[in-house]
Amino acid sequence: MLNHIPSKYSSKLEEELIKLFHSSDLPLHFNKTGNKEFTNYQRISIIILFQRSKKSLRVFIDENLKESKWISYLGLKKIPKKSTLHDWLKIFNMKIIRKISKVLLPKEIKLTSIDGTGFDSWQRSRHYEKRAEEIKPLPHMPYAKADLFIDVKTQIILDYNFITYREHDVKGAEKIFKRNQIKNIIGLGDKGYDSENLHEVARANGIIFYAPVRKMDKRGFSKQKPKGKHRRQCVELPEFYGMRWINETVNSVLKRTQIHFLKSKKCFMKKREFGWQIILYNIKRKIKLSSGETQSFIFWIIKIYVFPDKAQF
Repeated sequence: MLNHIPSKYSSKLEEELIKLFHSSDLPLHFNKTGNKEFTNYQRISIIILFQRSKKSLRVFIDENLKESKWISYLGLKKIPKKSTLHDWLKIFNMKIIRKISKVLLPKEIKLTSIDGTGFDSWQRSRHYEKRAEEIKPLPHMPYAKADLFIDVKTQIILDYNFITYREHDVKGAEKIFKRNQIKNIIGLGDKGYDSENLHEVARANGIIFYAPVRKMDKRGFSKQKPKGKHRRQCVELPEFYGMRWINETVNSVLKRTQIHFLKSKKCFMKKREFGWQIILYNIKRKIKLSSGETQSFIFWIIKIYVFPDKAQF
């Protein structure tokens, strides 16, 4: 009987965090001289653990981190303070966060999908909000919207566009498609992404995009062909277009399991908080995929046969 060989990692998350840091090509320290109590690997790991905890900075440091085994897993010589962790959240800008996020992309990508969804940008009690408005009007709830570009097979988020103001879905999709470096892939979108210019941007960046054509006639009986060569090709959508709904699943998982609301108040910190949440989500997806958890669909086909029995009526 073979003896069980123990893993050199304490958990799947630790394994993914180590792979993530080594693949990101980030230096162990940003400064050549000065204080080097913490490495960038420790900083990134603690930030991701903080985002996963859904706690405040103080509660995470005092309870979650001090009482966990991650102190020994990460080789921490001392526990960072609340202010130290807050400074770390400012060190990593969006350029570095997007660089880290690209490491988690799957190797083979064929079918993709894009969809937009809104997020609560500030937690506020609905009960006390109604009572407070009876005394004086409250400020408007801050707005946050994200366009998520995903791989349909693995449900990993390939790219995203996050804004805190009103913008058409097409504008966000154009920013994502212009950044795209994955060639020969198919993209799916809903009617909100019906734009000839977006089709041209997608084709120029290696994406064959499909989106239903909007009915310009509100009465619904106009037979006029839509303008644009690529829009006319989308009048009849391919059979696999129904896979676009997987994007709705990703939106739902993010809201139910991770981002109940964005805790940051400043716009640039909201973007960074959302970026770390995307990294955490993709790490969780890679852990599920590595453990062999796949989603399967079963379709039943019922056939009815009629046999004449020569009955007389």
